Amino acid sequence: MNRIVLIGPPGSGKSTVGAALAHKLNIKFVDTDLLIEQRAGKEITDIFVVDGEPYFRALELETLTTVLAMDNVIISLGGGAPVSEQAQQEIRSSDSTVIFLDVSLATAAPRVGFNRDRPLLLGNPRAQWQALSDKRRPIYEDLADLSVKVDDMSVEQIISDIELKLP
Repeated sequence: MNRIVLIGPPGSGKSTVGAALAHKLNIKFVDTDLLIEQRAGKEITDIFVVDGEPYFRALELETLTTVLAMDNVIISLGGGAPVSEQAQQEIRSSDSTVIFLDVSLATAAPRVGFNRDRPLLLGNPRAQWQALSDKRRPIYEDLADLSVKVDDMSVEQIISDIELKLP
């Protein structure tokens, strides 16, 4: 195992599961959203508001390319990171194991905390989440080597399921 990339909608547990899996496997964990915030010196919401979504997506693609060059790492991607055609090509050509953490709105809602700042979930957050999830699901499914339906599973159960499914 060289590199595992976790994809899925907000609230699927990519950061939590990624950190726990990396700890268990004793390898590095990187969260692209955190890397972007560190690089930009501001939160993602502020990047969206001040600099705009195209600027954020450019930073996200640069960060994706950087982390896909790392070895022995678990990578958590932001929900929209794998959506662009270029990002999909980068992921496919990276020789990574891609795991789709599939989650329902009912499970994601309390995790995401729709009262928090999420730039793409403004207005009606639940409806926006569902619309984004419906749009992105075919991309997640197409990219994934493995899928885990995380509803009603603890972090430990998700990790066990991933370990069983890994080649």
